Amino acid sequence: MKTAYIFPGQGAQFPGMAQDLYPAHKELMEKANEILGFRITDIMFGEDEDALKATRVTQPAIFIHSTILAMAQEQKPDMVAGHSLGEFSALAAAGAITFEDGLRLVAMRAQAMQECCEKVPGAMAAIIKLPDEKVEEICAGIPGVVPANFNSPGQVVISGDEAGIEEACVKFKEAGAKRALRLQVSGAFHSPLMEPAREKLARAIEATPFSAPCCPIYQNVSALPTVDPAVIRDNLLKQLTSPVRWTRTVENMLQDGATRFVELGPGTVLQGLVKRIAGADAPIEIEGIQ
Repeated sequence: MKTAYIFPGQGAQFPGMAQDLYPAHKELMEKANEILGFRITDIMFGEDEDALKATRVTQPAIFIHSTILAMAQEQKPDMVAGHSLGEFSALAAAGAITFEDGLRLVAMRAQAMQECCEKVPGAMAAIIKLPDEKVEEICAGIPGVVPANFNSPGQVVISGDEAGIEEACVKFKEAGAKRALRLQVSGAFHSPLMEPAREKLARAIEATPFSAPCCPIYQNVSALPTVDPAVIRDNLLKQLTSPVRWTRTVENMLQDGATRFVELGPGTVLQGLVKRIAGADAPIEIEGIQ
């Protein structure tokens, strides 16, 4: 039996997240507050949902929650993957980066992305019940609109400027999509509109030491496993402006022998995606640890 640890991305946060972890991991959480320069734990443990939704808060909060959970597990994974932001948690869990360096990178990424969203407004939408190929075909005909997340068969998120996303939603409904739903996000993540954030993150990644992980990490950009720090760096940077190939990632993990998937972090979204990708009759175990 091979165990895959998987880590959620932005949107999985909830008020009160990780509060039960604080007594046993107080020192690490206080270190996180120190690194960030503000008491993120107060926001995580509080009830202000809007404060928690700010990108500069959300991303470090999810990284802290997920990574501490992974560190607390006795069993080591045979493979890891994370959805978008979750890739940083996966890297820390596999020992490719330290908790502290990972948090600094995530904080830099979050701030750069938030600034990017404020300067260049964008939008995203979920397209339901259309083949991936059809989504790619329609996006190719609308300037500035690209596939952002291939989440599972029949569920793709697109990204781009406001006008392009509005036009795309109309075209996808005309093409037979069950739904073309605008998402409540502040920018066009995983699209060329994130290029300014990518430039800032490049310097931070270059300055961060990376080690070979203890197990293969299946990265968003390629959906392929790697233990090469140079490849990991390159893919991590490309991820900001490239689609998350989650469907193919899970398919590759299954093909490589994964029989148990454990989602570590807030929410249960990835468990549902794995079930849809693997199929109802797949002989695998899927669980979550929050």
